[in-house]
Amino acid sequence: MKVQSYIGHEVRDVSGLYSIDPDGSRIGFEARHAMVTKVHGAFHEFTGSAMLDGDDPSHSKVELVIEVASLGTGNNRRDEHLRTNDFFDAARYPQIRFVSTGVRRLKPSVFELTGDLTIKGNTRSISVDFEFTGAVTDPWGNHCVGFEGRTTIHRRDWGVNFNATLEAGGLLVSENVDLILDISAVKWLEPPGAHHSGRPMDSDDEDLVVPVIPAAHHLYASLDD
Repeated sequence: MKVQSYIGHEVRDVSGLYSIDPDGSRIGFEARHAMVTKVHGAFHEFTGSAMLDGDDPSHSKVELVIEVASLGTGNNRRDEHLRTNDFFDAARYPQIRFVSTGVRRLKPSVFELTGDLTIKGNTRSISVDFEFTGAVTDPWGNHCVGFEGRTTIHRRDWGVNFNATLEAGGLLVSENVDLILDISAVKWLEPPGAHHSGRPMDSDDEDLVVPVIPAAHHLYASLDD
């Protein structure tokens, strides 16, 4: 059974190689603070690629690289603390990486993505349930797909250990952190290096090219396997 998009009477198989569009995607996180509220944040710089196999989703692959220093919660003092060794230690470990190890269909449009998440040099397996939210062709002819995912991780598993005990009891920062991923990806209609930013590009405007991680070239090569 193929993963398909129903747009009017059109049905499109979404198999192919994609780049994650950083302008249309969000990688967010939530953690409870002082036991009474939640801090919401996001990483604003990341690159990623996915090879989607609509005939057999288990053959799909995803790779993602996140720049730790790009995190933001709306509070500069807190953000600087999060970049220290108390939390992410961005100076020593500037990137968070995810490499998928498996995909399986849970429902017609819901998939469990399993993979290795590396934070602060520590690698552990996680699973994220993603809902396929649709596919469109944008005004510039780019084929785009969307997915929404959410999972909870225990930050101490990756050496993100800082905490403090509140006077009334409880912890300053929850040890469970929710990851929220809203992903828009653009299909490569040409070999790696082609422009697929979702916007028209002038010949000398290189900033509009969606960045692609080097490993994506291996994903591209595997399309012919």
